[in-house]
Amino acid sequence: MIPGSMLDRRYRIDAPIARGGMSTVYRGLDTRLDRPVAVKIMDPKFAEDPQFVQRFEFEARAVARLNHPGLVAVYDHGRDGEHAFLVMELVEGGTLRELLRERGPMPPHAAVAVVRPVLEALAVAHRAGLVHRDIKPENILISDDGDVKIADFGLVRAIAASTVTSSSVILGTAAYLSPEQVTTGSASASSDVYGVGVVLFELLTGRTPFTGDTSLSIAYQRIDNDVPLPSALIAGVPPQFDEVVERATVRDPEHRYRNADDMARALRGAASELALPEYRVPAPKRSAEHLSSAAAGAPTTVAGDRAPSARTQVVQDPPRQPGVQHTRAVTSPTSRGVDYGSEQPEEQHAEPAPSGRGQYRFPDFEADRQRSRRAILVWLLVVALLAVLVGVGGWWMGSGRYTAVPLVDGLDTTGATSAVEAAGLEATVRGTYSDSVDTDRLIGTDPTGGSRIAKGDTVFLLVSLGRPSVPSIDASASVADMEQQLRDRTFTPVDGGEAFSTTAPIGGVAALDPPPGTVLNTGAAVSVLRSKGAPPVEMPDVRGQSVEQARTTLESVGITVSEVQETFDKGTDGGKAIGTTPEAGKTVKSGTTAVLEVSNAVTVPSLLGRSVGSARTTLDTLGLAIDVRQVVDTDGSVVITQSPGAGSRVKPGSEVKVVSLP
Repeated sequence: MIPGSMLDRRYRIDAPIARGGMSTVYRGLDTRLDRPVAVKIMDPKFAEDPQFVQRFEFEARAVARLNHPGLVAVYDHGRDGEHAFLVMELVEGGTLRELLRERGPMPPHAAVAVVRPVLEALAVAHRAGLVHRDIKPENILISDDGDVKIADFGLVRAIAASTVTSSSVILGTAAYLSPEQVTTGSASASSDVYGVGVVLFELLTGRTPFTGDTSLSIAYQRIDNDVPLPSALIAGVPPQFDEVVERATVRDPEHRYRNADDMARALRGAASELALPEYRVPAPKRSAEHLSSAAAGAPTTVAGDRAPSARTQVVQDPPRQPGVQHTRAVTSPTSRGVDYGSEQPEEQHAEPAPSGRGQYRFPDFEADRQRSRRAILVWLLVVALLAVLVGVGGWWMGSGRYTAVPLVDGLDTTGATSAVEAAGLEATVRGTYSDSVDTDRLIGTDPTGGSRIAKGDTVFLLVSLGRPSVPSIDASASVADMEQQLRDRTFTPVDGGEAFSTTAPIGGVAALDPPPGTVLNTGAAVSVLRSKGAPPVEMPDVRGQSVEQARTTLESVGITVSEVQETFDKGTDGGKAIGTTPEAGKTVKSGTTAVLEVSNAVTVPSLLGRSVGSARTTLDTLGLAIDVRQVVDTDGSVVITQSPGAGSRVKPGSEVKVVSLP
């Protein structure tokens, strides 16, 4: 885009901030609300793909429903010609990557100040069912006020849904991908936990745990290798931080912290145990955002450019970790020079009189009266000013700082947002399930229209999510997690007792009634059935069946054939089942594997009346040998006897004796 051009006849593009393989981020201005924004414009090759656009818009709506200071707010999305774009909150500051480049590794208390708000923001997204999929320093923003925020929710998932990318491409940043994202491409809340663990490792050590020549080589190293402990690379890292990084980056997702909430609790416990001080994260000085701000002529202050006062000195910030240092500013007292000539009181003294007697110099009463009048005037002004301040303060505390929530009946989300912001309030969209209002239609506000609240407070615009549907079952989710998911969708969870399940572990969620995907009214009851493990089944008798018939018979009761073994059995035709291990009639649990034993016996055909040549060809085809006894050595002689006889079952490779004439 050319700086100065308009997007969707509303957003003016000012200057680029950052470019990537999928999109470019620009500093822009919402001309309708006169608000600076960040505009992410997707590469045209993705904008032309309807699957990408559909997924991209879905993720944008989902993230816009979230409300947390640690998440970069999403204002709008849409298309303008070949450009698919996303309008977001403009964070004045820079990225964590830029801060690491400027300052290098961080001490533990600074690392906690970065990672803790990241985890708290991710926890909000995880509870809403969203997964970031691409946690990395480039997607962690630090404002000039020290706020830490996460950006780019859902973009990787939208790219993955696109038909533009190849199935062999690893989406996401290789250094921070979890093992399951590399192997299967799937991602969950624990995948985000893995990415945060790698970021924490990099904050403490100044490097990523795996390096290589290509992204693929870096990504695949984590499949067979654990992330090393930070203390192994840099001295002084407390063991509590080693434990947090180790647990967050376990290769098996079932053994990691389950979600961002769990990791945040562990990190808070480590910080409390070490009594780490609170810390304000500094924004990078020469960030791309600051440079774009200067290029666009926007008013901003580059972090770190404020000159320290004359009484400020730089000292080491406690606690000090070996090999890692940080600084803070403290104020020390400064001596003040005293001008005695100007500050000494005027002395009343005697001057020698001509007669030689001392004479007292009388005070200047007129000057004293002038000083008294000035003092009275000053005190009157002070009293008057205090009276005005008390009056203004009383008005402000009583009614001046309050305003009424505007009525939004008949408006859409955009119009309601404008009305709320015009009243001096903040507007945030929040999804709400409804039985009567269509999806994406505005229901109302919270607080309701006409309520008086303080100026600057947040008003939630309630947008309909339609009627709720029963969520899908996660095999690893506990009953408590499943019940919370139902409550999040307004349902009332009910104990449905126990049921057999071949997929859920004992005590897990076996099934829901009604089943997942069923659309219900808000507040409806949904039964949660607990798993009591796989049901017991009796091993069926498959003797005499073909391999496929036997496999079908076993699978019909939930038993999988793990191996087929061939064994000679003179009582069973070749290719037919002899039996199974475990044996037929034995009680096992559904889901058990079994070994199928199949006969490899060869049935001897009738050779009587055939020529020796024909008999030899037939036996060769069956894998049998022939022993011919004849008067004349010729293939034209006729077989008159054979042993074993026709219909006999013999081992593969056995010999058949024949007698022929002439």
